[in-house]
Order: sequence, then C-alpha cells, then structure tokens
Amino acid sequence: MFRLYVTSLFLVSLLARAEEGLVFAAASTTDVLEELRPAFTKATGHTVVLALGSSGDLARQAMAGAPADAFLSADVARMEAVQAAGLVRRGTRVELLSNRLVVVVPVGAKVAPGRAEDLKGLKRLVLADPAIVPAGVYAKAWLEKVGVWKDVEGKVVPALDVRGALAAVEAGRVDAGVVYATDAAQSKKVRVAFEVPSSEAPRIVYPLAALVKGKAPEVGVAFVKFLQTEPARAAFQRHGFVVLAGTKAR
Repeated sequence: MFRLYVTSLFLVSLLARAEEGLVFAAASTTDVLEELRPAFTKATGHTVVLALGSSGDLARQAMAGAPADAFLSADVARMEAVQAAGLVRRGTRVELLSNRLVVVVPVGAKVAPGRAEDLKGLKRLVLADPAIVPAGVYAKAWLEKVGVWKDVEGKVVPALDVRGALAAVEAGRVDAGVVYATDAAQSKKVRVAFEVPSSEAPRIVYPLAALVKGKAPEVGVAFVKFLQTEPARAAFQRHGFVVLAGTKAR
C-alpha cells in the first residue's frame, strides 16, 4: 500500500508539472510536427498546440504579442526579426533544417516544364507569396538568379503559404507551382516536373528557438531540445528534410 501511495504521489507530481505550450511553425513542417507531438508528450509529459502557417505571418504575430513559446521558421530573416524584437530566449536558437525547391504540376498534366526557361510558356504559376512567405521568397530569388523572373512575374499567383500553393496545383487551378520537395512528396495529386538545381537555389534554412513571451517557457525550451534529438532528426529525414548538423545555439 505504501509503495502504491508513493507511486500515486509521483504521478500526481508529474501531472502537476506538465504544461501546454504554443508552438509557431512553418506550414511546410505540418506533417512531421504532427507526427512528433505524441512522442514529445511521452518524453516530457508536456503537450503543445501547433500554430502552423506562413513564417512571415507567424513572426508578425509573435512581435505583436502572441504568447508563443517556440518558433520554427522557414527562413532566417523572420527569425532575425523576432530576435531583434528581443523575443528569442538566449542560448536556444539553432539552425535546424534545410529543404529543396521543386516545380510541380497536376498529376494528370500532359506537358510539364523541364527547366526554369520553360516556365515562361505557362499561363499561371503559383508561388507562396514572394513578398513575405519564405517558400515564395526562395522561389523568387531562384527565378531572379536564372533570369526569368521578369518574364513570369505577371503570371504568378501568390498563395497564403506553401501548402496553399500546393493545393492550387492539386486542384488544377494553375499550370505549375514552386514548392518545397517535402510538400510535394506528401501529395498524390501532383508530380515533380523538375528539382531546382542546388547550384541555382538559394540556401534554405529553418531556424528554431524558444521565445520569452509565452505562457509555458519550460515547454518552449523542452520542445526546442526535443527537436534536436535523434528520434526527431530521424522523423525529419523520413519526411525529406535535410537535418543541419553542428549548428550552435545563440
């Protein structure tokens, strides 16, 4: 009986310390983070609510006072803005992931572009909003580098985020779209026309950090640490992300 009583007290103590945190994360990480949520709870006792969307929009919300405990951005610029606002918890920021850009078309498309130059012949090309969404910013940088942006700019349909861009291609509302390889891989309604060559592509980095204005700071720090564990790294790789090694927190 005494052992049962002590065990019960221990379990009650664990539950009392368990908290729920709010995590802001890029839409392109939706599937893998949803997969990892139960593992995080099993490992720490904590739970997280995921707010998924455009990194630009999430960064704006954080700077406007939204109580996020952690932020996984799809580009460095958005994290830099959040850090410049004094919201990043010192010593927790890391460069966690990378990704690749691909051009996708509806799975039933009879013709498909094979290189950047071919995009000039399309009627509609969807990108995540190149003015603010990282996937679109990366896509525009690529198209500018290869010299076709001016030719396709008037044909670009901006989407709310990269998942919105993917959905537009899936629905056949556009001829093609530029998305992350990880998003294309999870869809059965699109096919990859070609992958943007690494020599042409901008460097894609997903920084991660705990934030200081959340209501469950312990959860934010724990989640940042958890996403750097081997099980989390394996999950990211399984979903097609490139896990960056040797990065240091600051």
